[in-house]
Amino acid sequence: MNIGIRDTSEQDRPLPPKPRRTRLLVAGLVGALLLLGLLGGGRIQQMLTSNAAVSVSRLSLATVGMAPLTRDVAGEGRVVAAQSPTLFAQGGGSVTLLVKAGDPVKRGQVLARVDSPELTNRLAQERSNVDAARAELARAEVEARQQAAALQSAFENARIDQQTAQNDLARQTQALEAGATARMQVERAQDTLAKAKLALDQAQSMRGLKTDSLRLDVQAKQSALARQQLLVADLERQVAELQVRSPVDGQVGQLFIADRTNVARDARLLSVIDLSALEVQMQVAESFARELQPGMPGEISGNGQRWKGEVSSVSPEVVNGEVSARLRFADAQPEQLRQNQRLSVRVLLDRREQVLSVARGSFVDESGGSYAYVVRDGVAEKRAVKLGARSLERVEVLAGLRLGDRVVISGADNFKGADRVLVAD
Repeated sequence: MNIGIRDTSEQDRPLPPKPRRTRLLVAGLVGALLLLGLLGGGRIQQMLTSNAAVSVSRLSLATVGMAPLTRDVAGEGRVVAAQSPTLFAQGGGSVTLLVKAGDPVKRGQVLARVDSPELTNRLAQERSNVDAARAELARAEVEARQQAAALQSAFENARIDQQTAQNDLARQTQALEAGATARMQVERAQDTLAKAKLALDQAQSMRGLKTDSLRLDVQAKQSALARQQLLVADLERQVAELQVRSPVDGQVGQLFIADRTNVARDARLLSVIDLSALEVQMQVAESFARELQPGMPGEISGNGQRWKGEVSSVSPEVVNGEVSARLRFADAQPEQLRQNQRLSVRVLLDRREQVLSVARGSFVDESGGSYAYVVRDGVAEKRAVKLGARSLERVEVLAGLRLGDRVVISGADNFKGADRVLVAD
């Protein structure tokens, strides 16, 4: 049995064509294209020649202009003491602390005492040696006077013997002339006088030599005493320095030991902060630190106030890519500053008037300053540029840009390095 399948062939009916409606649709489309060509031909050309399209809301633009260019370094600094001496033990022993951290101190005030039996005993021994040296000197002086007296006595006796021999010769000569004595007696008297003269010359010479020798002995004893006294004076200085005194007016900073601690010589005891001379220390990137020099003007601000400053020192050491620099207050030091207080610091490196420049943005770092995107008639075009001095706010333009150019300073990473990009409103 044949079973027929019903379809929709009975329901389908062909419709008559409508040529007029089709022609009108085609004509309207052509007219719209012509109108767009007349009104926005340039825009369409830009769309066809551009590599991408980015909304202007995703970009930051700036205009190239003439403006002052100030190069500076800004950052946060902390208040430090220009003088913060650390005190050390001048001898080994037990340390007694007389102050606490933060206590105000005056110059010359005793802050700690070091009990050093070794140094104290040595001082006592050397003082005893001074007494012995002084006694030796006194003994040498007495002996010198005694020997000098003996030499003088010998000289006087020799002189008297010479005078006696001379008188005897005169008497014998007169007796010979009178015929009362023999010539032999005269000759004997002459020999006696010659011996007396020789003895006198020897006594005089010995007196001079011995006197010089005694004087040298006394001087040697005096030198030994002076040397011993210097040694005692140095030990007395060391014993006096066992009382650790503050070298400045200020306050105690940090205690490095506990009270009653036994320490070795030259051990750190404590630090003193001179609050009368404060500076501000800041960390500067190594690239800027090359241009920092002592004496450069700066500005310090904090607590709603601003103070003039100048660079006092720049550390020669680089730590983690940064260099420590210190600024001192150019005028009177402000009051109520505290150690390690945070302040804002700014150092002026250079200032130029009326420089062709543009606001600084991420394009300086992203491109390395080799190119920039200039926006004109809705299109951002990549252009090679040459940049010069840079500040925190602006960068100098040396070549590639003209006065009035609009530059994409941020958001150029959306262009993916394309040469031309459509900027949509």
